[in-house]
Amino acid sequence: MEVSLFVSSPVLNPIVNPLFDSYFLKLYQGRWKALRQSLSQQEKQILRINLFSNEVITSGLEKCNFLDGCYWKPENYSLQKNGSGLYNYYIMDPASVIVALALEAGRDELILDMCAAPGGKSLILAEQMRSGSLISNEISESRRDRLMRVFHEYIPKEQRMFITVKGIDANLYGLRQPEHFDRVLADVPCSGERHLLENPKEFSMWTEKRTKNLAVRQYSLLSAAWLAVKPSGRIVYSTCSISPEENDNVVAKLIKKRKPKILRPRWLEAMEFVEETENGYCILPDNCGFGPMYFSVIEKN
Repeated sequence: MEVSLFVSSPVLNPIVNPLFDSYFLKLYQGRWKALRQSLSQQEKQILRINLFSNEVITSGLEKCNFLDGCYWKPENYSLQKNGSGLYNYYIMDPASVIVALALEAGRDELILDMCAAPGGKSLILAEQMRSGSLISNEISESRRDRLMRVFHEYIPKEQRMFITVKGIDANLYGLRQPEHFDRVLADVPCSGERHLLENPKEFSMWTEKRTKNLAVRQYSLLSAAWLAVKPSGRIVYSTCSISPEENDNVVAKLIKKRKPKILRPRWLEAMEFVEETENGYCILPDNCGFGPMYFSVIEKN
């Protein structure tokens, strides 16, 4: 399967941080030049059909052939509400859709989205569930407000009664509700190098210590997810970082301490741009024009 690169997309203003480039050059070697350039370009996005809407019109849109119900976002596209006051589409990075689908949420399950804002992944989980109990947690008040707007703008009131939005420290779920959830999505705060490159001030202050400090926080959240999920339950751990320190290495710590089972869902094999790593998968923009995204599918033994 081929996904065209966005070679004609505008390049953001080049920013230089020798520490950043030296660090990732050691990790990615000959691939780093192309990956670095792709991170500075506008990523491809999709329009994902809102399955709670019954007024969707897809004529004139180019189908995304590896994701059902998704179409490539045209340039300068603006969302419009339908007659029911709902949006027909949600704009997302395709890699984020794949992460949410990897949790394989089911009806009548108890599911926790630990760091749920801005809300696209939680919306996908809600569409898959339709019942049960979905806890969408976001500690940041401003981001939580955005999350709640997504539910109000995409789901009819009578169909969102199984969703609860909370705003506590996600680390507490493992202590307060041990072995309570069937599935947990841990899409954790990360370096987000693509977004970092768009912020000259933040990028100029980047050091290797930043990614190492984040990895400590990320392992704490993954450990909380492990405690909160039931035996035989599933966790999807994900970041939008390209640093193995925040990705495979975090999962490796869990493997060493807890001995989980790392799952390899068969349906991912059809997506050639999804690259296997030691403990999960990565989706990198030099290969497909969207991402970056790392995720690991974990089962609690």
